[in-house]
Amino acid sequence: MKKRAIIYCENQFGSMDGKTANGLVREPGNYIITAVIDSTKHGQDAGLVLDQKFNGIPICKNLQEALNHSKQKIDDFILGIAPADAFLKKKERDVLIEAMKAGLNIINPLQEFLTDDEEMVKIAQECGVTIRDIRKPRPKKEWTLFTGEILKIKTPIITVLGTDGAVGKRTTAKVIEKALQKKGYKPAFIATGQTGLIQGAKYGFAMDAFPLQYLIGELEREIVRANKIENPDIIIVEGQGALSHPAYASSCAILKGARPQAVILQHPPKRKVLGDFPFVEMPKVEDEIKLIEHYGNTKVIAITLNHEEMTDQEIIETINEYEKKYRLPVTDVLKTGSDKVIDAIIHFFPSLKKAVVS
Repeated sequence: MKKRAIIYCENQFGSMDGKTANGLVREPGNYIITAVIDSTKHGQDAGLVLDQKFNGIPICKNLQEALNHSKQKIDDFILGIAPADAFLKKKERDVLIEAMKAGLNIINPLQEFLTDDEEMVKIAQECGVTIRDIRKPRPKKEWTLFTGEILKIKTPIITVLGTDGAVGKRTTAKVIEKALQKKGYKPAFIATGQTGLIQGAKYGFAMDAFPLQYLIGELEREIVRANKIENPDIIIVEGQGALSHPAYASSCAILKGARPQAVILQHPPKRKVLGDFPFVEMPKVEDEIKLIEHYGNTKVIAITLNHEEMTDQEIIETINEYEKKYRLPVTDVLKTGSDKVIDAIIHFFPSLKKAVVS
């Protein structure tokens, strides 16, 4: 049975730092989202704000209003923000305490672990609720280094990488997963960030919670585990950051740990500077492709767009421009569908052609 949840995303819903909330509204996974809290968009529909599609999830000004919207008991209170500094401000701590006092369990995706916070743990115990730190890793003694097992896997592996953080890599990966399932394939999805784990991904871990030397082995471990248990037709690995990004190293670990034969590249054409680092210009698509293919000994087989700040006409024009320039299939999976990407994946992997369900 799915849990019911309220998402807190004050002043960030629909923005880059609201990516956890955005992702859960689009694809709630194991949840039923009953409301989003963002007083700056109070009274609007969450689906209309995100994708111009009504979904019946109200945006409320505070917790009490969000609670009043649900006729059934709410289970969890999800912190839906992903700030660059990754730490709670006083106002956010206060609203978490308010939620616990209202009987809600806390789902925390930040790198600040609330289960290590004496005040928060004490309040949770007093209120009879739980705190789940999504990014908190397993005990260190259980961490794994690279073993080489990934080199023995014959199952096709793809990943969705990007030219920046928070460009929609996980969203595109999940759309691809659903589209492949619809065609009769059995994909296995590997989450590498907090949102996918909150959604209920069976395999994966929060990459940025681990020291660099363990990232590769931990990802390899999850892929090998998924391959053994699921016996999938294809493995889809969620991307993180960007290979060219000066501050993030997760893409390096994904290319080393997953050893993907193919890559989908996600790019926001209107973004001029890196999201959390406005003093750094966005990389060129062609440069990112060359870097990925050289570093990962892999092949970029399609480009997917993030349509932030773009009109529908600009999306179509950009698709046509990029397809001529890069000689690759290009689409925006949320606006123009995923058919081109799925066709490119099936064409690239011979085993998928043989596995087509009649």
